Amino acid sequence: MYRITFPKLVVYSAVLFLSATGVYSQGQPPAGPPRDAGYERRGPEQRPNLFRALGLTQDQIQAIRTLNRERQPVEQAARKRFQDANRELNMVIYADNVDEALFQTRLAEYQAAQSELARLKFVNELAVRKLLTPVQLERFRELRRRFAEVRDNTQDGRQPRPGEPPVRGVPGKGGPPNND
Repeated sequence: MYRITFPKLVVYSAVLFLSATGVYSQGQPPAGPPRDAGYERRGPEQRPNLFRALGLTQDQIQAIRTLNRERQPVEQAARKRFQDANRELNMVIYADNVDEALFQTRLAEYQAAQSELARLKFVNELAVRKLLTPVQLERFRELRRRFAEVRDNTQDGRQPRPGEPPVRGVPGKGGPPNND
């Protein structure tokens, strides 16, 4: 599988958002105010439950679910175009005879497909951001700041401070991707 490389901040905010939608799409809606500082225990590790931590209403949760349902087939098609363009570009690069014009064409197709994936992601993030109240937006910014701090400390080999819950990225991936 091929990875898309975006600037670190974009990737980590996407990981935060996707982990929240993944966590909540399978669980029950929150039954009250945030607890455990927005973290929930699932298996051996803790990870943020952004829906709970942000205090989203049922209407907001439903709107996000609808956005995700509508976005999913479009994003899957764009991801397939990106993967196909990547495969075609690699075939041109590693062909017995390199055709510079064909390389430029395949590179442009790859870049267009990558750009479309980024556009879809940012349009979706903006739509979700528009659903947040000013208080929820401030909470999201604080969670993202803490996530980046923990990520940076973990990459430096430092363990979280006592009382700091570990922040995890995409479930099963062992944390956020390293795009250095």
